[in-house]
Amino acid sequence: MPSSKILVIYTGGTIGMVEDPETGALSPVDFEHLTDQIPEIRKFKCHIDSISYDPIIDSSNMEPAVWVRLAKLIEERYEAYDGFVILHGSDTMAYTASALSFMLENLSKPVILTGSQLPIGMIRTDGKENFITAIEIAAAKKDGRAMVPEVCIYFEYQLYRGNRTHKHNAEHFEAFHSDNYPVLAEAGVRIKYNEPAIHKATDQEFRIFTGMDNDIAVLTLFPGISRQVVFSILSIEGLKAVVLETYGSGNAMTADWFKEIIRDATERDLIIYNVTQCRGGAVMQGKYETSAWLEDAGVISGHDITTEAAITKLMYLLGNGYSTSRVKKYLSKSLRGEMSV
Repeated sequence: MPSSKILVIYTGGTIGMVEDPETGALSPVDFEHLTDQIPEIRKFKCHIDSISYDPIIDSSNMEPAVWVRLAKLIEERYEAYDGFVILHGSDTMAYTASALSFMLENLSKPVILTGSQLPIGMIRTDGKENFITAIEIAAAKKDGRAMVPEVCIYFEYQLYRGNRTHKHNAEHFEAFHSDNYPVLAEAGVRIKYNEPAIHKATDQEFRIFTGMDNDIAVLTLFPGISRQVVFSILSIEGLKAVVLETYGSGNAMTADWFKEIIRDATERDLIIYNVTQCRGGAVMQGKYETSAWLEDAGVISGHDITTEAAITKLMYLLGNGYSTSRVKKYLSKSLRGEMSV
């Protein structure tokens, strides 16, 4: 009897493409005949089923409705499978991984997202190794429990916490980084798990949240940004929250017009979430004068959260219909290991 049952969900992306030898055109793999492309998976001592989206979705077209569909699919098959592997385009993979980490509560089984920089049908593809190892990790158990019971990204020999990652490079096989959190596992001759860094599963009942409110915006500061741009974004009708990408450890300019617009926005109950533009390091509101006033103005510190996780965390919290004060409270806390506080 197989020791584990794994469900592979193909949403789209480069990994699931094969090249026509005559025309050079790329077309999706027939996942009913997946072993024709990756015969190695026949050697796994686990049962593998697959589902392919029809039509498949380019990751540039990823949106909350697709995340809801994924969450519902995992909920429907949760008891039937020991782990899930989601094949996904790399461009927005960190957003999807972050979103699912919030939407899937009390997760006790692995949800591993992976993809590739080259199509699986090409000779030099990185897709085969990514896919094979993602399955092995999804099936891995210790003392009868999943080794990695959380939403992760596996790429180029590294397993990352999903809501800690960002796409770092569009050219190299090592496409993702997790600057503020250690890797959960590293694949070499054998897979070495960093057990202290891995989330511990609870015995609480698994459930999903599908309310995702996208009435948010991202405002990235830059030297010379105009009053008109800042005012226009923070005055958008129906806007509920803004991810404010600041400099360094959470610093912003101290021009009177900028302070006035920020204070006016927070007084209108617009939530402003301070996230650093740096990929490594954290927001430390109050460390310098250029961030102390943000604290006084009611801006919420995002600590070392990524922009991808900040956006999806806001969607999740707003989608739950929480009051402004409750949203702010949860923004300051780590809900799924997305930040260090």
